[in-house]
Amino acid sequence: MKTARATWVALALLFVTSGLRAAIVVPGADGSDGALNITANTVIDLSQAVTAQWDANNAANAGKGVYDAVKWAVVFKYSSVNVSAGATVTFTNHPSRAPVVWLVSGNVTIAGTVSLDGAGYATPPLIAEPGPGGFRGGFGQYRAGALGAGSGFGPGAGISWNGDRGNGGAYAALGGWGSTAPTIYGNPSLLPLIGGSGGGGDGNNEASGAGGGGAILIASAETVSITGVLRAAGGNGGNYNGDTAGSGSGGGIRVIARNLTGAGSVLATGGAGSYSGGLGRIRIERATNNSTVALTPSPSILQITDGDTALVWPPSSAPTVQVVSVGGVAAPADPRASFDAAAPDVTLSQSSSTTVVVRTTNVESASQVKVRGTPRFGANFNEVTATNPVLVSNSPLTYDWTVTLPVQTGYSALQVRVVRP
Repeated sequence: MKTARATWVALALLFVTSGLRAAIVVPGADGSDGALNITANTVIDLSQAVTAQWDANNAANAGKGVYDAVKWAVVFKYSSVNVSAGATVTFTNHPSRAPVVWLVSGNVTIAGTVSLDGAGYATPPLIAEPGPGGFRGGFGQYRAGALGAGSGFGPGAGISWNGDRGNGGAYAALGGWGSTAPTIYGNPSLLPLIGGSGGGGDGNNEASGAGGGGAILIASAETVSITGVLRAAGGNGGNYNGDTAGSGSGGGIRVIARNLTGAGSVLATGGAGSYSGGLGRIRIERATNNSTVALTPSPSILQITDGDTALVWPPSSAPTVQVVSVGGVAAPADPRASFDAAAPDVTLSQSSSTTVVVRTTNVESASQVKVRGTPRFGANFNEVTATNPVLVSNSPLTYDWTVTLPVQTGYSALQVRVVRP
């Protein structure tokens, strides 16, 4: 009698994951500006942006972006971005000179060039424009109007040195000529987003300093591929018989992506010239890196995780500062410093000095609050450190600071910076 044997066959089952990764979350990236597809040289006019809250749906004005004065940014919410090889994207400044923010729900491909460069030295009475988010160059000697040279604009502005040359602007590093007058500023996270400073004007050869490089944030929920060039360089200073106008400093570039690929270049370099501009700042935040992108200067890098929510703006607890009044006149919430006779931010009676009141939030009383006035032409900036802060509120921590600032007749631009302990 035969006995039947049951034969068991073991099946090896291999469960393979799909390889799909979770996109990062980019706040506000609703795609309402549509797809940006650049196949030829294109200038994006930021002045066409609609004034609105940064995350407002922009379908009614697709492609033009929105300008948010509180965030100080022109924000585009694209579904995807493609800049073809051989094509270059440049920008015309918004009247506020605010930086550019691209919030993208899909992929970003830069095979061509995206440029936020500052303008090179200009012939007076013109002054050189920055890239969006940067600062203008200083005025150069204008013999036809007997107007003297002056310093550039921005926290790291170069000064006009001895009336016959201009320092390069500073940002993450000092510019050329070696003076300690420019100031290194900003932080590696590029929060808040800010660009480079202008070079000082030439007081001998009628050349205004060059503009600082601009600033851009590109945040993609998926992949950012850079096989071309992403650049925010300072403008080049002039050179004549050894004297020159200062170059602008490099700007700020921040990239957030689930995946970074490509072998292109990201550049935030200072302008060239006898007195070159200082280096700007680069910040890279990615979950996966499959790139060999060349980065100048060396970037600050943050490793993030698939599914993370991108930090687009400084948190609500971040320090803030604003000018409350000048000479007893309330300052506008969205000042422009346009030097336009038809639209000054504040008009004051002629005086050798004026009182400036500054309000800070989430800033300790032991901090240094520095108020700078930069004339349109004829002189370098004056900077005064505020004293004796007056407590306005404990929650949030709010102080008012007062300075008496020397001024001269004509237009000047005011800036405030805070150095925390």
